[in-house]
Amino acid sequence: MHVFLLGGTGFIGRHILQRMVEAGHEMIGLARSEASAARLRSAGATPLLGDLRAAGEWAGKLPPVDAVVHAAADFGDDMGEVETALLDALLPVLGAMPKRPRFVYTGGCWLFGATGEQVATEDSPFDPLPAFGWMIDNMRRVLAAPEVEGTVIHPAMVYSGEGGVFSSFMEAIREGGGIDVVGSIDVVWPLVHAEDLADLYVRGMEKARPGSVYNGSAIEGMSVGDIVSAVAQHMGTALPEVRATAVDEAAERLGEWARGYAISQRLSGDKARAELGWKPRHESAAALF
Repeated sequence: MHVFLLGGTGFIGRHILQRMVEAGHEMIGLARSEASAARLRSAGATPLLGDLRAAGEWAGKLPPVDAVVHAAADFGDDMGEVETALLDALLPVLGAMPKRPRFVYTGGCWLFGATGEQVATEDSPFDPLPAFGWMIDNMRRVLAAPEVEGTVIHPAMVYSGEGGVFSSFMEAIREGGGIDVVGSIDVVWPLVHAEDLADLYVRGMEKARPGSVYNGSAIEGMSVGDIVSAVAQHMGTALPEVRATAVDEAAERLGEWARGYAISQRLSGDKARAELGWKPRHESAAALF
């Protein structure tokens, strides 16, 4: 298939790109700069120069594709407006394609809010942070769009041995300092390794029925305290000092989206396993890395 990937040089996107190339798909990637274009070429994709924030300038240059995978993220205060403008520009172009493309759109586990001891499924009600409320409308727009065959994937907290959502923990350990966590070490995060998530995106693009929604969660829930211990063990160091940062302080420093780090939730990935044959390799604390 000819696939257009948004976010192909980001943490999640570059894993998706690698897995797509391995699966034999012809990839086009959006590149904001010549440096990004070079990285895409070296990974096996053809770059299309353009900025996510100015989709109207490049959407019309997109050649015919069989699928679009949207794995880009803009965490600015206006990210909702940026995403809506992207769909405004891109969907009409896709609607004019010779064949109706598949469109894999990225949601997120934070849309489900705090679940406590309950395990959220694709049918669970949303309770998003205000900073991400716009995502629900855009997700539903993609699923209902006549121009495309829409699918949505809600990734859990995404990590790898290189970092991802664990990056700040790893950096603090390398520097020999303490680790700051938002809220409490008792907060529970659902987890997915970036390689396993990439495999889910490929399966979702290739196999999902139009209108399907899947949670990309390999580990339903693991406490932040246990995660820090596992990261320290992975890096071969003693457990560092762990300090709790107030949620308001994190939001002030990083943005309102950072309140998500303090959401305690559990998320099931069983539907993707059952319907798409997804078999994550990292699905327990013992096989975290």
